[in-house]
Amino acid sequence: MDPEQHRQLTLLLSSPRVAPGLLSATAWESLRAAGAVLAADPAAPHPAAVAAAGIHVAAPSPADAHTPGTLAEHLLQLVAEHGHVVWLGSPDGDPGLSEALAVALPDEDPPALELLVGSWDTTGARLLDAVAVMDRLRAPGGCPWDAAQTHASLTPYLLEEVHEAVEALEVLDDPAADRSHALEELGDVLLQVLFHARVAAEHEDDPFDVDDVAAGLVDKLVRRHPHVFADVEAADPAEVEDNWEQIKARENLGKPGRQHALDGIPEGMPELARAVKVASRLGRGGRSDWLAGWVSDRGSQGDPGVEVLRVVLDLHERDVDAAAALRHTLRALVADARSVPDRG
Repeated sequence: MDPEQHRQLTLLLSSPRVAPGLLSATAWESLRAAGAVLAADPAAPHPAAVAAAGIHVAAPSPADAHTPGTLAEHLLQLVAEHGHVVWLGSPDGDPGLSEALAVALPDEDPPALELLVGSWDTTGARLLDAVAVMDRLRAPGGCPWDAAQTHASLTPYLLEEVHEAVEALEVLDDPAADRSHALEELGDVLLQVLFHARVAAEHEDDPFDVDDVAAGLVDKLVRRHPHVFADVEAADPAEVEDNWEQIKARENLGKPGRQHALDGIPEGMPELARAVKVASRLGRGGRSDWLAGWVSDRGSQGDPGVEVLRVVLDLHERDVDAAAALRHTLRALVADARSVPDRG
């Protein structure tokens, strides 16, 4: 090696969640200028992409890569021979290598040590990890319990997790709220979506997977936000909601079981929320006066449910979610009751 040649070891880090070879311009410049490029596994996706671009990628011998210490010494020896060496970091981050290099660097005239990030995770990249973990759990050799689940067996968990998420989210306005709890509960809901999509992917005749679920969601969001993705104008949230419902109604025309304005409202929906949904659908169909008359007539017959319905509809008119309001009141009641000693 020319004694005047610049000596440098570059640790090139890249995200395993982006397409192999999708590296920054600086990373490619460093790779092309290096005298030697190494990777723990040259056949891994990112090293293979670098090799496909015409850059030779070598692997250290098993002995040289036996421990972080021996690998560090090997890389520094290559720097002495080639001047500039690039190490393509492994997906696990090569634990211990940075510390071993710090120990192995000579005290006198050490080579430059560079940590170069070649690619970063984009927003949502960790969703790929979640999908991969779900696939591993469900695949042969994974978890026997996960492999045995069906849509029917999982549905109770979905309902439970949604209720737990609602409970965690509703208290976030409280400065003392545990935000990590809400984060965890949202993750549990996401797990249910991933789980059902993975089960659906195994259907013999009509499979769909998590990408199909995401694609359908993207298409729906674009269609129902023409004020964002097209030339429709919406001045306020009320107009946005009105446009959404009109588009949704047009989409549902001709669908099986969607001939009436009230079709498609799940019977298993919580009662207070279902009452608001029914009233809203009737109102958009121009039947608010009919509903008011029906409530009056039914109330005169002594139907106790009408009393609850009146309260729910009155709160809805005042833009108050009856179910959320009741949950808030119950939380306050339980907290206050716990502070009162039992008489027994």
